[in-house]
Amino acid sequence: MYGFSVQLSGGFDEAVQKVTQALKEQGFGVITDIDVRATMKEKLGIEGQPYRILGACNPSLAHRALQADPDIGLLLPCNVVVRQASEKTITVSFMDPEAVLSLVNKDEVEELGNEVRQRLEKVRDALKTPVGAER
Repeated sequence: MYGFSVQLSGGFDEAVQKVTQALKEQGFGVITDIDVRATMKEKLGIEGQPYRILGACNPSLAHRALQADPDIGLLLPCNVVVRQASEKTITVSFMDPEAVLSLVNKDEVEELGNEVRQRLEKVRDALKTPVGAER
């Protein structure tokens, strides 16, 4: 497995906003935002469902990773995909940093991958919580 996901109901733009806010609460900022649908329309003339790739970065964790291995930037940032799965369902998928960072084969980087995964799982879990039901 290289990722994990959650299903949401509601509008696509609302889902992107919820994901961005939940990432922020775990110390991540969105440093890239690729609108795949718009790109496919512009470059290939293909109509598609809404699909965004958000590049999430937690600066302190990224710094630790870069200190451990300067070439780790090849595996950064953590990608989060928000896509229209059906008329009423949005799928939010998270790159599994444990799986990706295990490629580096360094204990300190694998520990970091575990920490990042735990934070992203908290983001996923926050998205499952109905509005107004937060702890």
